[in-house]
Amino acid sequence: MARDNPEQLKASLFETEQIDLAQYWQTIRRFQWRILTLAVLVTMLVAVLLLFVTPKYRAGASLLIEADQAKVLSIEEVYGLDTSRKEYFQTQYEVLRSRQIAQGVVEKLNLTEHPYFDPAQQPPSLLPFDEWKNQARQWLKEHLTFLQREQTQVATPDQEQAGKLRKVVDRFRANLSVVPVKNTQVVNIYYQSESPALSALITNTVAEVYIENYLEAKFAMTSKATSWMNESLASLRSKLDKAEKELAEFYEREKLVDMEGGVVGLTGDELQGLSQQLLQAQNRLEQSRALYEQVNLGSNDISSLARLPEVLNHNAIQNVRRAEVEAESKVSELARVYGPKHPTMISARAELESIRENFRNQVRELISGISMEYRSTQERVATLKKAVEEAKNQYRRISSLESEHQKLQREVDINRQLYNSFLTRLKETNEIEGFEKSNARVLDPAVVPTSPYKPDKVMVVVVTFAASLAVGAMLALLADAMYSGIRSVEDVERKLGQRVLGVLPRQKRWRRKSLPLRHYFDNKQHAFSESVRSLRTSLLLLNIDKSKRVIMVTSSMPEEGKTTTSINLAFAMGQLGKTLLIDGDLRRSAIARQFGFPGFQAGLANIIAGTHTMRECVVNDATSGIDIIGAGTSPSNPQEMLASERFGYLLKQLRERYEHIILDTAPTMAVSDAMVVANHCDSLIYVVKADATREKTINKGLMKFMQVGHRVDGIVLNQLDIKEAIKTGDYSAAYEQYAYGKEGKRA
Repeated sequence: MARDNPEQLKASLFETEQIDLAQYWQTIRRFQWRILTLAVLVTMLVAVLLLFVTPKYRAGASLLIEADQAKVLSIEEVYGLDTSRKEYFQTQYEVLRSRQIAQGVVEKLNLTEHPYFDPAQQPPSLLPFDEWKNQARQWLKEHLTFLQREQTQVATPDQEQAGKLRKVVDRFRANLSVVPVKNTQVVNIYYQSESPALSALITNTVAEVYIENYLEAKFAMTSKATSWMNESLASLRSKLDKAEKELAEFYEREKLVDMEGGVVGLTGDELQGLSQQLLQAQNRLEQSRALYEQVNLGSNDISSLARLPEVLNHNAIQNVRRAEVEAESKVSELARVYGPKHPTMISARAELESIRENFRNQVRELISGISMEYRSTQERVATLKKAVEEAKNQYRRISSLESEHQKLQREVDINRQLYNSFLTRLKETNEIEGFEKSNARVLDPAVVPTSPYKPDKVMVVVVTFAASLAVGAMLALLADAMYSGIRSVEDVERKLGQRVLGVLPRQKRWRRKSLPLRHYFDNKQHAFSESVRSLRTSLLLLNIDKSKRVIMVTSSMPEEGKTTTSINLAFAMGQLGKTLLIDGDLRRSAIARQFGFPGFQAGLANIIAGTHTMRECVVNDATSGIDIIGAGTSPSNPQEMLASERFGYLLKQLRERYEHIILDTAPTMAVSDAMVVANHCDSLIYVVKADATREKTINKGLMKFMQVGHRVDGIVLNQLDIKEAIKTGDYSAAYEQYAYGKEGKRA
């Protein structure tokens, strides 16, 4: 036998497949009658219960809530009615649903005494669960009285009436619904009860009470606003008088005439002008200081002082220098003509000396002027600094006064503004107090309904039937998912991870009776015969490269049909060549009993033990033409005998005589004989009884062969309901049309 890697075999066995919707559909088809029966029963039960349900009628009215109301005056701003916001409509919807409106309707219609709302006047329920519910409520009420033991006072009639009113209001609100119409200012009001006229009356009354409640609230708010504004106005008048008095005292205390004329601005401009003059004087002082220091460095040396740039660039000095140059030029020219003592020369030199003396005098005066200018600039800078400091102090004082003035003036302005505003609103309130307009009006009043709103019996029955079908389908899928057996070819491939070599259809037979031995050759059982031949073909194709084949047949548990499969497979193989059927189940022999061998007939155990020859143990079946070796005498150590060398040698001899050897073995979950026999076989087929053996048990049996390195060639699904399989898609209708008709005859 070919051996594969056990790990690979295990992985292929437990490989997870994707969700198969067709598999779900097949499961539903398999349970279709059960699902339909469940749906019909549940629907009939619901239909019967609907006969006892009291119908309820619903009346509806349309109410228009106006967002932009006509305002006589702007008093709405006082008490915060902003109808332009989206929250306004949501608020009105909640007001309609509120307990206040509900209580107003109850009191207006005196619903606390109405039989529909008063629990004491309720008729007994026809439905048992309603009666049980009422009894449970009564029991709960009686057994929870210990929570009220701390309250020593006995309830007064007013308290009892208030409790009754609260219960009626709760029941009233449970049947009231408010539904806004999308993207409009319209809202629909619905009320349902067992009385059509009562439903219409309550619906219209809800709209009336809502409108009346709005008008009352608006009138109350207007009155409250008037009272509040009168009190606030007196307080604001007092605050305004106090602020004006403080402002007047400020002017008197500071000896000010007016602070509105830009006093702070003028003081700031003056400070800015003095600061600019000081800056200019300081710049001039710096320039004078530099010149003054240069003059002091030159001391009384006129020539050095005359070379100073400030002296040389002076206009008077330049004029004297120009006159000196002309005088020197004149003396030079006259010296060429006259002698030193000539009067003309003397006069020219005297003129030059006079010019030079004038130059020295001009330099001295200029130097004296520079010193005087430096001192005067110092004095001016000091004076300007003092003036700037005084201006700063004045500016700070004026700014402080201005801040205080602004604070007092602001207090006066605010109080005057508030006083004027409240005075205006008060006058508006007095004018509008007698005029109140509602924010809503009824578009369509409620009319008495002619047909019940619920229950919609037809819809309930239809929905119940559809829901029952869905629940039934879910239960069927759940049952199929929890089912651990193998009931179809798909289950073999999906749950076991094995190929299906063949399928043996379920045959009609008496309970506890075995299938007839010659069932394969019965001309009326073509379906069964064809299934055995299909199994034979699968095995031949699977081992087409081997001329001598030893085929072992086993199963997980007894009574799965492995012996029947072995016998019929041997019959089919016998039609193609010389075939031997061996009963390898030495513990519980069945083949000898099936063929009617006598109890003393020797078999496999006798050959291995050496007490009989093979010729003495082989029996030929004249009808099928196959040879048979039974189990023989039951030994005490069957597993040791099958594991012996004599058994292997026997199979080696039989291979030379027979083309096909079918070996029936013991179940794998009962004993380990099959694992021992598998070492000498070419093919291993595993018989599984449909809808009987658990998936876990089968997998354990398969895993035993995988753990010892033996490959299972495939599964034979025994006793499968072919008609059900054709319905659910396991077999195509073409198979039935081509091979056999409904009665098992060829078409």
